[in-house]
Amino acid sequence: MMPEPSQPPPRLPWRRFFPFLSWPRPDRATLQGEAIAGLTVGMMVIPQGVAYAALAGMPLVTGIYASLLPALIAVLFSASTRLSVGPTALSCLLIGASLTGMAEPGSAQWVNLAVWLALLSGLLQVALGLARFGWLLNVVSAPVLMGFTQAAAVLILVSQLGALLGLSDHVQWARVLQDMNLHAALLGTGSLALLVLSRRLSPKLPAVVLIVLAASAVSWSIGFEAAGGRVVGALPAGMPQFYWPHWPGWQAFGQLLVPALVVTLISFLETASSAKVDSQKGGQRWDQDQDLIGQGLAKLASGLSGAFPTSSSFSRSALNLYAGARTGWATIASVAVVLVVLLWLTPLLHHVPQAVLAAVVVAAVVGLLKPSSFVRLWRVSPVEAVTAGVTFTVTVLSAPALYWGVIAGLLMSLSHFLYLRLHPRIIEIGLHPDGSLRDRHLWHLPPLAPRLYALRLDGGLDFASANAFERAVLEHLAAHPEVRHVCVFALSINHIDATGAEMFGQLRKGLRDRGVCLHIAGIKLPVERVLQRAGELPAAGSAPDPLLRMYRTDAEALAAFQHASMQTNG
Repeated sequence: MMPEPSQPPPRLPWRRFFPFLSWPRPDRATLQGEAIAGLTVGMMVIPQGVAYAALAGMPLVTGIYASLLPALIAVLFSASTRLSVGPTALSCLLIGASLTGMAEPGSAQWVNLAVWLALLSGLLQVALGLARFGWLLNVVSAPVLMGFTQAAAVLILVSQLGALLGLSDHVQWARVLQDMNLHAALLGTGSLALLVLSRRLSPKLPAVVLIVLAASAVSWSIGFEAAGGRVVGALPAGMPQFYWPHWPGWQAFGQLLVPALVVTLISFLETASSAKVDSQKGGQRWDQDQDLIGQGLAKLASGLSGAFPTSSSFSRSALNLYAGARTGWATIASVAVVLVVLLWLTPLLHHVPQAVLAAVVVAAVVGLLKPSSFVRLWRVSPVEAVTAGVTFTVTVLSAPALYWGVIAGLLMSLSHFLYLRLHPRIIEIGLHPDGSLRDRHLWHLPPLAPRLYALRLDGGLDFASANAFERAVLEHLAAHPEVRHVCVFALSINHIDATGAEMFGQLRKGLRDRGVCLHIAGIKLPVERVLQRAGELPAAGSAPDPLLRMYRTDAEALAAFQHASMQTNG
């Protein structure tokens, strides 16, 4: 007798709120592998965090703060446990751009506003996740995200050019060669070349750490700081202190609302790009709502640590997977690495030239520039390519108010979606030689039967498409007064609302007044029930209507029309 398969243990209700309780218990071999992956990512996140903090206009140590508690909270409360959460180039650009003009970068007021940005976006993400509204973020189409991402990459590269070449903040570009710090330019461009080369030759190698430490050693040996070169400088050691922001005033608070929405949107789309890869490799369904909660809590932890909004880094998450991470224990290991550096090893970063930090940022974002993507998109959909191009252009021209690019792209994308809904595909169909029902005019097919108008609506019969459907029928009847039969092949109608039901009733009454028989083939049960409740279709057992005929399948309707044609010809 075969043993019955073992049933999976029942899912405890609190595990939705504490997903780390579902982690598998690791053995020694697993912990060793997770430690190696965590060490690799942890060493990479330190120099990136410091570099991205400079991009956000924040004190450099806050980049390390944003890599500590936020990463720990995110891995404990997210569904995707192998993502690297912390500072990212795109989020930091949004932060710096959003706060420009509201305070001086690096000042106490700037930090206070960045913390408010983290708290607002974090609370919004947690609320969306708890309400199971993760689907709402799908309103941003891929072309909009592509256009915005590439525009952001251009802006990041431009913003880092001065630091990469050792130029002052107020350089006159006509005197670039005179104002350039030669040592800084050599360290910055040399580090960039090595970073790009190492990525191609050995992606698994922690090249960022090695190059940053080497640059720090060179900087110390040549007296780069004493000669006026800009370096990271002294970073405070120890755990971040609890930070409670003071009220910025209603005017400043109102200015933060739209940037908070954009940060929430863009950062979670960054998370989605990494989480989908993680879910596919793990063979699991992506729980976007739980990741919203985890990422939102991470932002709250970052803000209360005195740092800025965090996100999921695609490059670090890919490195985590490439290094062999299987569970969230790898992230715990990387957090331990960050903690050790924060407590005892921050002096190692003192002599790192800021030109090298700029090289780290440039190397991370240069891969986002893919002009060929616009060409490929144009081949697929010219309208969406235009949407991506407009998003790119508006984002660049509206800097530092980058959210206008997202808003412009969203409006164009939603307008195109609404246009398609208001202009559904309605075709007259005929029988193709291969037995399928296709567009009669496109394939030059004969009518299914004499004096018959057979049509198909691809989509829902609702407030957006009802008028177009009614107009198609009435215009055909006006142009062909000999028509005595109208057949709706309804299998492609997925849903119907009150407007669609009302229009159907008016159309049916108009056909009856003309003496035209209405045929309906393959109607889906949910659509049929709505029409029955609206009184527009007879219920089961009702007296038959001579001007209404129903067929369960397309084949049944075709057989009826062929039989009628034979009788007519006979």
